[in-house]
Amino acid sequence: MVLTFDQEGTGHCLYGELLDLRAIGTLACRRASHIEFEEESQEWRVPPPGRQQVLFTNPSRTVCEEWEHDHLQPE
Repeated sequence: MVLTFDQEGTGHCLYGELLDLRAIGTLACRRASHIEFEEESQEWRVPPPGRQQVLFTNPSRTVCEEWEHDHLQPE
């Protein structure tokens, strides 16, 4: 998990339960993507929220979660 802070002191990360972030303050969470199963292709897909565009697909949901973590982590 990578936790970065902006100039105003707000932290940004791809959320996971590795660290209890509630210990450092109030959380506000927004989805970076929505991993969902596509029945036609029998694969999991990673689209950004509210869009039909697909960023990544794989038969394994775990692989999609790993892709999401590696590619949608804030810099």
